[in-house]
Amino acid sequence: MSDSVSITEETVAAALSTALAAVAGAETVDALRAVRSEHQGEKSALSAFHASLKDLPNDQKAAAGKLVGGAKAELSAALDAKQAELDVAEEQARLADEAIDVTALPRLRQESGRHPLTVLMEQMSDVFVSMGWEVAEGPELEHEWFNFDALNFDADHPARALQDTFFVDPVEKHLLLRTHTSPVQIRSLLNRDLPVYVVAPGRVYRTDELDATHTPVFHQIEGIAIDKGLTMAHLRGTLDHLAKSMFGEDAKVRLRPNYFPFTEPSAEMDIWHPTFRGGARWIEWGGCGMVHSNLLRSAGIDPDEYQGFAFGMGIERTLMFRNNVSDMRDMVEGDIRFSQGFGMVV
Repeated sequence: MSDSVSITEETVAAALSTALAAVAGAETVDALRAVRSEHQGEKSALSAFHASLKDLPNDQKAAAGKLVGGAKAELSAALDAKQAELDVAEEQARLADEAIDVTALPRLRQESGRHPLTVLMEQMSDVFVSMGWEVAEGPELEHEWFNFDALNFDADHPARALQDTFFVDPVEKHLLLRTHTSPVQIRSLLNRDLPVYVVAPGRVYRTDELDATHTPVFHQIEGIAIDKGLTMAHLRGTLDHLAKSMFGEDAKVRLRPNYFPFTEPSAEMDIWHPTFRGGARWIEWGGCGMVHSNLLRSAGIDPDEYQGFAFGMGIERTLMFRNNVSDMRDMVEGDIRFSQGFGMVV
């Protein structure tokens, strides 16, 4: 619109007619909002007429002002009426969408429950509670001393590398996402009077890729017993009892010599049961051994007076060969169909 605008009955009527046609054609609140901006805003034809009134001779201003003002008032009334009409229409449409057919058959509420990993972790913990052990927890954001140094890991141990452990910036703070629940064992030894019988279930972190047999976030359960006169025989008996509680009376455990920084002697623990996928066979279940004397010293315990044993296994791995789960990704994708296969325990 140019600076010089001709204000006549014809030009004002034409602008008003165009605006009213646009209002009538608006079918939604958003469309009407656009019409309001175009025909009632500062750059609209009627606004340009109003701005030009000051340039008219004084004897023409009254008549022109009445003409423009009447057109603006008529447009405003049309916009308000259309707004009310569209508001009612949208409300009716919303009510129709939300209407409930009381004659229709009800939809069954989908059952929910705790995740099978949570249930299994509690079941394994209950085995030790029934033997008089305590269940202990600790922080997932852990200090390097508790996660490595106190557990007799050498300064150049591969597990301390960034490609194996999630360190938290700044690295100089020596904070990391715990790679096992063993730090809970150290904290338990520091905070409890002897003897100590503690089992520590929880979430741990490794820099593994997510695939059928690995996940960067998984769960472990570890146990430690410190008392006078404990031997490998006590460790073997404890593991036998756990295996039979988890897999049935036919389950068997065997120990194979191995190395872990925090136990000496150390052993890999295998489990056998006739119902395993692929037939009866031995499957690696976890690690165990007698607590290393350096670990006892880290906790201020005299290794000549007290002895202990420790063990640990993965909860996901236990669930896999206990319930024939072939892909670990099924456990972490949050699909309720996976949990439904375990009875949806509340």
